[in-house]
Amino acid sequence: MNKTSPWFHVGMIPFTLLYISPLIFVIGVSLRPFDDITMRGLAALPAALSFEGFSTAFDAGTRGALLNSALVTVVTVIFTLLLASMAAFALSRFRIPFRRSILLIMLAGNLLPPQILLIPVAKIAEGIGIYDTLLALIVVQIGFGLGFYTFVLHGFMRGIPREVFEAAVVDGAGAIRTYGQIVLPLCRPALAALGALATTWVFNDLIWAMTVLRTETKFPITAALLNLQGSFVSKWNVVAAGSILAAIPPAVVFFLFQKHFVSGLLVGANK
Repeated sequence: MNKTSPWFHVGMIPFTLLYISPLIFVIGVSLRPFDDITMRGLAALPAALSFEGFSTAFDAGTRGALLNSALVTVVTVIFTLLLASMAAFALSRFRIPFRRSILLIMLAGNLLPPQILLIPVAKIAEGIGIYDTLLALIVVQIGFGLGFYTFVLHGFMRGIPREVFEAAVVDGAGAIRTYGQIVLPLCRPALAALGALATTWVFNDLIWAMTVLRTETKFPITAALLNLQGSFVSKWNVVAAGSILAAIPPAVVFFLFQKHFVSGLLVGANK
């Protein structure tokens, strides 16, 4: 069936509704008063709408957790992409000994199950004095994302025509100028795609937050939601509202960078 055919879109409507039905259900629960859920059941249609769940979730620590998550995500994404782009540029343009082995080692680090690294990471954070700080979470996120982003950016930079770099050398551009004024602008689709992915991964991370953090006021939104479920175990509207608040920031980032994300994937496919 042709994707431009109207029958294709008609046939996709049931699958679309099935896909978004959990989200619609959570939104509906979050907008129902607690008394309405208690009296009529969780699956009933809402008899009234209320923002009681959102206000309760916001006052129960979600606001501070969202700020913590935003801080960790922004700093992590910026520094990870900066370091990864520098490493990819060096590995793709300079004759570094064993550069392929370096790339494979960096990529292999992302293939290790994180569960076997929880205790070593916690002990290292304690040993260098950053345990139970947002800095520890940022360092861990950068460390475990750097290899994958470097590997992806290395592929993009290897696809840049050699003539571009030869022209830069003729114009008297050094390595730093070539990196900043030529390579980074050409890799903008790849950086935008990786930035969108990194934002989603870092913002939604739970395992590393629970590994290096202990103080509740320093928790990101995922760990705060875990505490919210324990504190309001029977108040489903509060838990659903907290989940919606946690899902909004990465969704906004993804939709803002959607065009760059798709173009970055297409560039990677063409190369």
